[in-house]
Amino acid sequence: MTSDLVSFSDLRTAAYCPRKLYYRQTRDTDREPPPTVDAVRSLEPRYEELLETPPGALEDEPIAVSPVRYRERLAATRDRLDADGQWERLREPSERARLVTGRDCRGIVHKVLTVPLEPVLVSAGEPPPRGVWESQSVHAVAAAKALAWEHETSVDRVWLEYPAYGVVRSLAMTTRRKARYRRTLRAVRELDGPPPRTANRSKCDACEFAASCGVRTRTLRSVLGFGRGD
Repeated sequence: MTSDLVSFSDLRTAAYCPRKLYYRQTRDTDREPPPTVDAVRSLEPRYEELLETPPGALEDEPIAVSPVRYRERLAATRDRLDADGQWERLREPSERARLVTGRDCRGIVHKVLTVPLEPVLVSAGEPPPRGVWESQSVHAVAAAKALAWEHETSVDRVWLEYPAYGVVRSLAMTTRRKARYRRTLRAVRELDGPPPRTANRSKCDACEFAASCGVRTRTLRSVLGFGRGD
């Protein structure tokens, strides 16, 4: 059973680009997150402290916006969540860094909330203008399903935190999101060769496999000496 379980990270990568997952699975690559990820995630338990930190001192923290803007965003997030009674729940979860194992997938849930049961994922990246990224939506459904499987109860909401931006969002387990998760899970399990290249080539710019994949990203074109008129 365990050998058939798909990791959260594989699901997230496949939702972003199945071909990238293929290269990761077939090559000896380091799957550990870079130190910068841990540095950003370490901001999350310190929100109250950061809200009291002078802007000048915040410049030494791994935040992604100006210190003044960061404190404004984080304070607005706190006030919004506090009005709904959610801030305290998010600050004092019942568990942290919990390895959860479901029927189909497994991985780390950064925080577990109770009454109601809800997982929290902490992202080191930038939030989209609205909602969450599609790959994070798939990851969220996987976390919700695995946690629900362990507790034998339903999970209807997942939280996403972006500590470097002072942003916290939630998403409901909608039919559309669950369907996308099932398609991604099936794609991971059926992966036996390189899938087609993604049509969204902006995803290729920061991909470590871009050269092997055969796409010409903006970065690769500059290295090879191509101009904008080619």
